[in-house]
Amino acid sequence: MSDSDASITSGTSRGLDVATIRKDFPILDQEQNGRRLVFLDSAASSQRPRQVIEAMTDFYNTSYANVHRGVYQLAERSTHAYEQARRKTARFIGASNPSEVVFTKNATEALNLVAGSWGRANLGPGDAVVLTLLEHHANIVPWQMLAAEKGFEIRWIPVTDDGRLDLSTLDTLLDGAKLVAFTAMSNVTGALTPTDQLVAAARAAGAITVVDACQSVPHLPTDVSELGADFVVFSGHKMLGPTGIGVLWGRAELLDTMPPFLGGGGMILNVTTDGFIPDEPPAKFEAGTPPIAEAVGLAAAIDYLEALGMEAIREHEVSLTAYALRKLTSELGDDVTVHGPSEPAARGGVLSIELAGVHAHDVSQVLDEQAVCIRPGHHCAKPLMKRLGVPATARASLYVYNGEDDVDALTDALKTARDFFAL
Repeated sequence: MSDSDASITSGTSRGLDVATIRKDFPILDQEQNGRRLVFLDSAASSQRPRQVIEAMTDFYNTSYANVHRGVYQLAERSTHAYEQARRKTARFIGASNPSEVVFTKNATEALNLVAGSWGRANLGPGDAVVLTLLEHHANIVPWQMLAAEKGFEIRWIPVTDDGRLDLSTLDTLLDGAKLVAFTAMSNVTGALTPTDQLVAAARAAGAITVVDACQSVPHLPTDVSELGADFVVFSGHKMLGPTGIGVLWGRAELLDTMPPFLGGGGMILNVTTDGFIPDEPPAKFEAGTPPIAEAVGLAAAIDYLEALGMEAIREHEVSLTAYALRKLTSELGDDVTVHGPSEPAARGGVLSIELAGVHAHDVSQVLDEQAVCIRPGHHCAKPLMKRLGVPATARASLYVYNGEDDVDALTDALKTARDFFAL
C-alpha cells in the first residue's frame, strides 16, 4: 500500500487528517436516527478500513488455499501470503526473528497458550505469579485456573486512586516470583504502565514477564527488542485488522522449550502409534488450519498503520485525549468523573466515564439514541472496578478516525443523558 492510499498528511507535526481517514472506513459513512454515526468503542474492537477489507476479499478471490501442505501454485501463493504476514508483524513490533511470532485466534488464546504451556511446565507449589489489579480477565483467569491445578500463589500489584500501578511494594511482591504478567495500557483507566521498570525488576528477581499489549500496540510504537519482555500478546481486531487473529511474540529460547498447547495437523514432524515429535516454533503452536485470510488482513492493517505513522497516531491521540478531558470537565463539571491519570501523556485514549446518578448502561442507551457508540460495563476488569468503587463505567475510546467533533458529540450526548435522568 502506498502512502497515498493510507490517507495521511506529510510529516507527523501536521498530525492526522481525520476527515480523509474516515473516508477509508465504509461503516462510518452512515447515519443513525438522522445523525452521523460516532464510533467510540475501539478499545473493544476497532473498525476496518477498505484497504483491509479489499485485501482479504482479493485474497479469497485469487489466492486462497490451505498453507504449508500443497505444492501447487495456488497453495504456494497462499503460504507466501501467510508467512509474509508473519514477517510484517515481526517487523512492526521490532522482532528480528519472524519465527518468534505465533498466530493465534486472539490475545486471549495467546495468554492461555503461555499459561497452559510455559506455566504448566514450570509452575508448581511454592512458586508465585504476580499480576496487577489493572488486568483484563484474559490475563487473570488463565493464571487462576492454572493455580487451582498446580498450587502456586498469585500476588497482586495494587492500584492508586487515579488508576495507576502502585509499585511501592514491588520488591516484596517479586520475592520468589517466577512470572509477572501485566498490561501495557489499562483498558479501563487508560493508564500506561511503567513497562521498562516492571520488566527490569522482574528480570532482577529471576522472573519472566508476560505483557498484555492489546491496548498499546494499536496506539503507540512498540519494539519488543527494546522492551526486554519474554512474551508479548495483542489482537488484530483492535488495530484495524480482522477478528479471529491474535499474536503471541515469545523469545525463541522459551518457545523452543515449551510443550505444544494444542495437538493436531500442522504442528508435528512425525506421528507414530507410540507418540509424536512436534515441529519447531512457530508451527509447534499453530495446530490445524490457521487464520490465513485473517493474517492477510492483519498485514494490510499494519501497512495502513505504518503509513499513518505510529508516532503520528500517538501524537493525535494525546492531543485528542487532552481535548476530551478539557471538554468534559468544562461542559459537565462535577457531574462527570473520568477515571485514570489526569495527564494525557500518561494515558491512552480510553475514557471510563461516570455520570453522576446515572447507571452506565442507561448512559449508553441514551447515547445510542444520539448515534454515539460507547461501551458500558465492567470491561472484563472486575477486580479493578471493585478497587475503583464502581459497578460499571461508560467507556468511550478514541482512535485514528476520531476527531474533536466526535468528542463534541460525546459531550452533547452526555449532557442529554444527564438532563433526561434529572427530570
